[in-house]
Amino acid sequence: MSAMRKGGLVLAGGIMVLGLAMLGATIWAGKPMSEAAVTKDAAPFKDTPGPNLVIDVEGAKAHGQVVIDLLPNVAPKTVAQVIALAKAGAYDGVVFHRVIDGFMAQTGDVKDGRKGGDLSQAGMGGSDLPNVPAEFSNVPFSRGTVGMARAQDPNSGNSQFFIMLAPDSDLNGQYTVFGHVISGMDVVDAIKRGDGPNGAVTSDPDYMAKVTVQE
Repeated sequence: MSAMRKGGLVLAGGIMVLGLAMLGATIWAGKPMSEAAVTKDAAPFKDTPGPNLVIDVEGAKAHGQVVIDLLPNVAPKTVAQVIALAKAGAYDGVVFHRVIDGFMAQTGDVKDGRKGGDLSQAGMGGSDLPNVPAEFSNVPFSRGTVGMARAQDPNSGNSQFFIMLAPDSDLNGQYTVFGHVISGMDVVDAIKRGDGPNGAVTSDPDYMAKVTVQE
């Protein structure tokens, strides 16, 4: 991908991570969508056959449950990785370390993003599992879409993921879509926004208290 993406993601440090991947840092230079510009819907998508990811969110700003309809027919390897991590309890206690208003909320750094720990490197880590290959599709990045974060290498997705707060067509075909929020989008909307560089949440981030799989 190029050093500058249409819509305003600009590289910092020479590593392309789209502001929501595992390594490096970017600057969100585009103008976030206003609150009025985004149609708020607590359940943007409907449930489909297959497993769901259930996230109990806690924190100073957000409190409640988010249910994600996983899409194994779209991204089977990514879904299998996320399910394995959830069943192992790896996501429990992991913070939303980067949240950009009008764009997305990112979490899933099971190594460096645990509540109560040193969060100075949050967003730089992954899990002990191998990376998963890119599973790009024609499923668009709409509000409530869940995508796998990655570094510059398309095949570097591991554990981090992001939930879209608003649609962004510039991500289409560039990141793996593996789920849709089917309930609790109001909880996602309430997640504490970042106030640091690149949307980093610098103090008391909201977090995933418990993540389970419904099959």
